[in-house]
Amino acid sequence: MSLRILLILAIACIVTPAFADTIKHSLEGGMDIQITSPNSVIIGRDFSVSILVENNGWEDKRDVLFVFKPDASITPVSSNQIFIEKIEAGGSYGSTLEFSVNDNARDGMHFLNVDYSHVLLANNETPQNPLQKSIAMELVVKEQPKINIHTITPESIFANAEFPFTVEIISEDSDILDVTLQILPPNDVEFRGETMHTFSSIQKDNPISITSRILTPSDEINTEYKIPFQVIVQYKDDAGGEKSDSKTVSIVMRPRTFFELTSDGGFWIGDFFIAPYVSLGTIIGIPVGTIISLAIRRSQRTKKKRKVKK
Repeated sequence: MSLRILLILAIACIVTPAFADTIKHSLEGGMDIQITSPNSVIIGRDFSVSILVENNGWEDKRDVLFVFKPDASITPVSSNQIFIEKIEAGGSYGSTLEFSVNDNARDGMHFLNVDYSHVLLANNETPQNPLQKSIAMELVVKEQPKINIHTITPESIFANAEFPFTVEIISEDSDILDVTLQILPPNDVEFRGETMHTFSSIQKDNPISITSRILTPSDEINTEYKIPFQVIVQYKDDAGGEKSDSKTVSIVMRPRTFFELTSDGGFWIGDFFIAPYVSLGTIIGIPVGTIISLAIRRSQRTKKKRKVKK
């Protein structure tokens, strides 16, 4: 295998990033150029742009020059130019430049344009007028990768019951690693199930969902108030940086009304709870007097509370 082919394969394997765009141009004199850059870059991070130029013509080329001209949101790390003194007929050359996306860059479409030129040597001796080419490159600048935390909870809860608490996390920008999901409930409620979950990795656009159950205290309350639940997600992003996101969810804790349906299919009639596994015949068999008696006691307690308030 020739040295030229080895060079081309090495450049393709090393400097061509995943999710990259490659621009190719064939110019006069048999000059073929490739410019490879990522199709999207992240605010505050560096990225690479690589070039590969091949002289497939019969004559040598001199003063081969690439000048990269980014907009104000992108800064060259060291240099914005690649200069090759001479590329002989049948020869090739590859190189890479580093750029940085400024911290104050705005997300959206940006431009990294290139001015290219070379001088053909007629009969490998006489310089001709420079050949020049302008190449327009587009880059999508994105904000730092973030995850979205979605919660599905009841709007309100009451004493002596269970309620579902579902958390879904999704990473829309990149895969994330070493993920820890933690739910921090308030002191006056408990959870059935784990409050901490770990995942070795979560793939991009692949939502992960967990469901726990809130256990409310058995003591009845007379007024409603809000109780906060905090969800904390810690992870490593695609660059290996440790990140953390959180969300606070407030749920109304309220007095139980005379008739309440529970999330598992049971229901309350006053202070009397009918479990979801009780058969229809058992429910029908409950004496009507018992239900009426419960309603009367509930009504009496309500009147007493109103008198106290007065």
